[in-house]
Amino acid sequence: MTRELKSKRKGPAKADSVVVFLHGYGADGADLLGLADPLQPHLPRTAFYAPDAPERCINNPMGFQWFPIPWMDGSTAEQARSSAEQSFADINAFLDKVISDEGIAPARLALVGFSQGTMMSLEVAPRRAQEIAGVVGFSGRLLDPEALARDVKTRPPVLLAHGDQDPVVPFESMGLAADALVANGFTVYTHVMKNTPHGISQDGLSAALQFLNERLSAG
Repeated sequence: MTRELKSKRKGPAKADSVVVFLHGYGADGADLLGLADPLQPHLPRTAFYAPDAPERCINNPMGFQWFPIPWMDGSTAEQARSSAEQSFADINAFLDKVISDEGIAPARLALVGFSQGTMMSLEVAPRRAQEIAGVVGFSGRLLDPEALARDVKTRPPVLLAHGDQDPVVPFESMGLAADALVANGFTVYTHVMKNTPHGISQDGLSAALQFLNERLSAG
């Protein structure tokens, strides 16, 4: 049984494409929905969604988490694994509903994740039966490369962007994720956000816009 994700929406009443933002650990949907403002003028027919993760964050009860992080909040590895798997199902159900509600094809939907939201995006998108438009992953990592090789069903293009001064998720995570994805047949683009800590720089957002525009504007 899946949990319903609460979400806010920005964009035209009748959209022909969708971007879904998946936030990081301890944040909420509103934390990323503001990115819709600079993107919307360039993607005027796109609706933007930003759901809250289904669990209150152990370390920040005002925010949410897709799964607990053992070395940060004292949870066990089994708790983290079980929670993540439940969140995978929750996100898939949410995406199915958005696709149905908006009346679009799966190929007209893109995922944009930050940190833990990137981890979720890179797990969910390749396992969906119908390929989505693409994935943008900021400052995250690929959770389980071996499982990806076993479970992959579709291969949407991926843009990975990471700050080279990230103290939370090591910068090297971008290269490791890219290598694993390429080894499994994905088309992967990378962007180094220079002098950037754990966040999204202006040039990183510009790279994301170019990627999304190429994937969504032609529909």
